[in-house]
Order: sequence, then C-alpha cells, then structure tokens
Amino acid sequence: MELQNNSGILETFKKLTKSESFAGVLLLCCAVLAMIAANSPLSEMYAALWKSKIGLDINGSFIGMSLGAWINDALMAFFFLVVGLEIKREVLFGELAGFKRAALPVIAALGGMVGPGLIYYALNAGTQSAHGFGIPMATDIAFALGVLSVLGKRVSISVKVFLVSLAVADDLGAIIVIAVFYSNGLSLSWLVVAAGIIVVLMVLNKMGVKALSLYMILGVFLWIAVHNSGIHATIAAVALAFTIPVSPKIDTLSFMEKMKVVVSHFQESEKRKDSVLLQSEQVEALHHLAQHKNAVQNPLVRLEHALAPYSSFLIMPIFAFANAGVTIGANIDFGIDYVFLGILCGLVLGKPIGIFTFTFLAEKLGIAARPQCVSWVEIFGAGALGGIGFTMSIFVTNLAFSGDHALVATDVAKISILIASFTAGILGSIFFFIRDKVCHH
Repeated sequence: MELQNNSGILETFKKLTKSESFAGVLLLCCAVLAMIAANSPLSEMYAALWKSKIGLDINGSFIGMSLGAWINDALMAFFFLVVGLEIKREVLFGELAGFKRAALPVIAALGGMVGPGLIYYALNAGTQSAHGFGIPMATDIAFALGVLSVLGKRVSISVKVFLVSLAVADDLGAIIVIAVFYSNGLSLSWLVVAAGIIVVLMVLNKMGVKALSLYMILGVFLWIAVHNSGIHATIAAVALAFTIPVSPKIDTLSFMEKMKVVVSHFQESEKRKDSVLLQSEQVEALHHLAQHKNAVQNPLVRLEHALAPYSSFLIMPIFAFANAGVTIGANIDFGIDYVFLGILCGLVLGKPIGIFTFTFLAEKLGIAARPQCVSWVEIFGAGALGGIGFTMSIFVTNLAFSGDHALVATDVAKISILIASFTAGILGSIFFFIRDKVCHH
C-alpha cells in the first residue's frame, strides 16, 4: 500500500514538473519564502548565509567567493548556458530562423526593451540610480509561461509562440545590455585569454568535434578568464553555448542501419539463451545501442535537454531564494530617486506600449507582419505579460548600483520588481479574460 502511495506521489510530481506553469510557480514560492525568511526572526541568519565565504585557503591567501557570489556568478552561468543554447536553437531552427520569421519577435523585443529603459532613465536621469535603466528591460520566460498555461485556451497558440519567441529575443538583448553596460574595469590580458579560448572552441566546432565534455571543460576556463576580465562571468556561458555543435556524429539513416544490425545480433543471441540472464552478446548490443543513441542526437539539443530541468527546478529557485529576500523596515526608502516608479512604470506600462508600438510600426513600414490569426489586441495583451521581469531583472539589479546608496537602491529595486511583475501578470491575465468574454459574446 505504501509503495503504491509513493509511486502515486512520484507520478504526480513528474506530471507537475512537465507542466509549463510549474517552474513559474516554484520560482514564485521561493521568492515568497525568501521574503518571509528576510522578515522573520531568522532574518540575520538569512542575510549572513549568503555572505559566508566558500573556497580554499592556500598559504594564507583565500581563493573563493561568498555563497551569494557563487550562486549569482557560477550557478547562474548554467542558467545562461541554457538561455544561450535556446537562443541558438531558435535562431537556427525555431521561430527566429530566417529574417521574415525573426523580424516580428525581435522588433517587438527591441520595443519591449527601449520602452521600459527610456521610462526608467527619464525618471532617474542625473541621479545615482540612473544606471539601473537595464532592470525593467527583461521578460521572465518561466513566469510568463506559467501565466499563459493558467490562462489556457483563452490564449491562442500563435500568441504563445509570439510571446515565447519575443522572450528569447529579449534574453539575447538583456545579455548584450549586461555585457556592454554592466562590466567593470576591463582587463585586456584576461580578455585576450577569453578570446583565445573562444577561438579554440570555434575551431573544435569547425573540425567536427562533438565531445560535449571537452567543450564543458574549456567552458570552465572561459568562465575563469571572463570572470577576471571585468565582463560579467555569466556571459562566458552564452559564448560557450554559441560554439556548441549542432550536427550529430551520425545521420538518421546511418543510425537506422546500425540499429538493424544491433537488433538482429540481439535476436540471434536470444535464440541461444537458456536462462533469464542476458547473453554477453546482448549486453554488448545494448552498449552499442546506448552509444548510437547519443551519436544520432544533436549535441546542442542533448545538452539543453540535460541542463534545462536543473536550470528551471534547481538553479532559478535557488537564485530567487538567495536574491528576493528583502527586509522591509526603516532601511527601505521608496523615496530614493525614482527607482520604484521607474521599474513599476517601465515593466507595467513601458513593456506593452514598447512592444505594441514597435510591432505596429514594423507592420506599417512593411518590415514584418503579424501571424494572420493574431489581433492587435492580443499583441498588446502579450506585451502586458512581457512586463513579468523577475529573474533577469533581479540579476541586473545586483549589477546596476554602486556607491553609498547601492544597498538601499538594490532593496527598493527588488521589491519594485516583485510588485511590478505581479501587477503585469494580473493585468495581462485580466486583459485576456475580458477579450475572451467579449469574443464569446
């Protein structure tokens, strides 16, 4: 009975993890838990945890970082690797493949970055907080997908595809913004080392080397070089993703021929078998089967599928728990410049207005065209959901502020992101609920 219960729980968990909304729900739960921890009797312990040093002490010199830095710089590199792999796949084979298909979501994403960025900067120009213009620029795919799955059939497949491809293009834009505007004190020698490693990775790709382990090992050295160069270390993961090979070791036809040989050997051995144990030839056949199975898969897709669950269900929730906890007390000053208003207006108003305006202009100028079944009302609704900017916005917040007011501005920004993302999600949902009611009447 207990085994049945356990298997039932496991099946339910498997179904949950396969649902689009689960990653977003888990992320939200971790953010809420972080806020509870930061405003409970455990607040000092919570704050001290992320400052604790992890590393090696070699001859009196410490090599390592704080736990918070390990999460934000090293663990999040895997998140950015998955984002990079997703962007490359979409550009080569997906919704961003070819100018005509890519034009609309890329232009929409550009509008969704320019709109919020301009609103934030206009409100904070000339202040110490002006450098935070990149905070409201990003869209969180996990949260946006979560809201879309809750809305169900009220949102058409075309709108979902538009929003997801927009979010992927938006991620690429956010990566460029981080690399260009949020890098500190560039070291030319380390940049040369990083460039050299990228060249080696590109050469391996051109030579047809498919061993993912070799790319990942070189990726670690690339991360160290980029980390020391002054550019944010997670950019190394994106650069690595773009060098991962796409074509498999063997083509599908060769794989099918090899499978026929393996299966025939397995069947021949089965005829001679006199016990429940597999014959040595059968074990060998299974070994070849596993080898060929990996060889026929695209290295890029194989790596993305291997890492994506860890990114969605482990790395992002840990990042949310480590970064969303803000102690709401006397230290919170919502009057600090216009950080709160800049982020709130940027995500809630700037996103839909920017996405709608750029899409509208692109169609009127003949640069791109909407999918036939997507209305302007749905474009605006998708833009409203694009204002959910959790993970990447918090990531940029950690890089945006410096000086005396950095700590206060960072806390205000994080609360602003949570409020703005929640508001954008609610408004976007209401938008599609009303549109659905109107259309059915």
